[in-house]
Amino acid sequence: VMPSSQAEEKQAPVEESEPGLENKAWSCLVFYLCFYGFMAQMRPGESFITPYLLGNFTKEQVTNEIMPVLTYSYLVVLVPIFLITDYLRYKPVLLLQGLSYVCVWLLLLFGRSVLHMQLMEAFYSVTMASRIAYSSYIFSLVCPARYQRMASYSRAAVLLGVFTSSVLGQLLVTVGRVSFTVLNYISLGFLIFSLGLALFLKHPKRTRMCGGALPYELDQMHPSVGHLEPQGKMGRLLRSCRESFLVRMLHEVGTSLQLPQLYLWCLWWIFNSAGYYLIVYYVHILWNVVTRVYNGAADAASTLLGAIMSFAAGFLKIRWALWSKLVIAAVTAVQAGLIFLLYNTQNIWICYAAFMVFRGAYQFLVPIATFRIASSMCKELCALVFGINTFLATVLKTCITLVVSDKRGLFLDVRSQFRVYFAYFLVLTVVYFLGGLLDVLRHIRQSCHQPLPMVQELQSPSEEKAVHMLSVQDGDLGDLQLSILPLPTEDGVEDSLGPTGAKAKA
Repeated sequence: VMPSSQAEEKQAPVEESEPGLENKAWSCLVFYLCFYGFMAQMRPGESFITPYLLGNFTKEQVTNEIMPVLTYSYLVVLVPIFLITDYLRYKPVLLLQGLSYVCVWLLLLFGRSVLHMQLMEAFYSVTMASRIAYSSYIFSLVCPARYQRMASYSRAAVLLGVFTSSVLGQLLVTVGRVSFTVLNYISLGFLIFSLGLALFLKHPKRTRMCGGALPYELDQMHPSVGHLEPQGKMGRLLRSCRESFLVRMLHEVGTSLQLPQLYLWCLWWIFNSAGYYLIVYYVHILWNVVTRVYNGAADAASTLLGAIMSFAAGFLKIRWALWSKLVIAAVTAVQAGLIFLLYNTQNIWICYAAFMVFRGAYQFLVPIATFRIASSMCKELCALVFGINTFLATVLKTCITLVVSDKRGLFLDVRSQFRVYFAYFLVLTVVYFLGGLLDVLRHIRQSCHQPLPMVQELQSPSEEKAVHMLSVQDGDLGDLQLSILPLPTEDGVEDSLGPTGAKAKA
């Protein structure tokens, strides 16, 4: 028999070679995903779609017949797409997005009627609704320890693609004197290339829903005494509904929402995203009230700053369970101050600078929100939660628009609207700050009574969820073995110390 020391010596070279291979595979995966995210945004003709339409149709047709279709169709297709994205495992939805983009530009180039342009807007709404697939797909291929880095890298790649596309389109039009039609052909070429890249994306393997066994599986393994299952067609129908994939996902989402970190970042996504897009939509009108100089350059510069901030967010290492609310409060307070500056200044350059920082602050928190939400649940639920958040944010944004700017509401001018948005962000700041202050005071009080760090503070969100589910099932089914719900092995203590695992492997 070989001594244990010799066996360890023989196994050592194998163990040392594994990190190198893993790092190489990780680097290739990150490069391809980010390259695809970058190329998917290369649409230099997108900024000039409205001028292109106005060159072929009347202003009334574009404003009243073509453009409104986008809003209606987006609300129609968003719900079914985010419901099926997790079930289809993301790649089919990414292919659908690529095909829809190709259809959009084919209709732009060869469509001749209002009906064709309305169909173009419908396809464009599919591309918008499908954006959640990329955000969810990146988490299905990496371990939880790499979520923060992967979220920041992919977000930065997307924003860098938007920046490059905008600058390229502007240079081709202003310097190269390229027509809108030629610009659309160039965009179509980029989109066909990105569709080809999507064909070679890795298809993630289907895994079990997080938490191991679900309630209906537990009932089958350990039927309760006195529990009568309906028989006949009604019983089969109830069982099929209860065991359907959608019901399982909704059950998991409901269980996951009991985690404080998950619903905190979901609420941030809904409320802050709604306010952010209201500012982005109406800031151009505000700039026209002041003056109009380099609006396109300001958009490009703000996108570039957002890409830099998203990339930097991947390296922020703090105890998120403790400091999340205060970080959100600080960023939201900065945004509120910038909105106040926007509607009070008459200097267009101050307006540009304020908008750039406002947009960069939001993009800084986006990858943090995505990785915190993804690490709080299993990979199969990301698209569903992202889609629900996006849908609720869209509904909230629509309601605010109807009250503030619509003729049937207050019908305020643009400066008055920005005053309302300032108050909106100010209220959010106060709520986040008070919640964060309570968390810090609770942590200090617990530290005084217990000198050692509490286990709950050092757990990742996935571990918190697993422990919660174990406690719930232990109360209901005492004879259930703990092996049914194994704790994740990838999370470790990354929640409190940042992505240490990612730093060691990246």
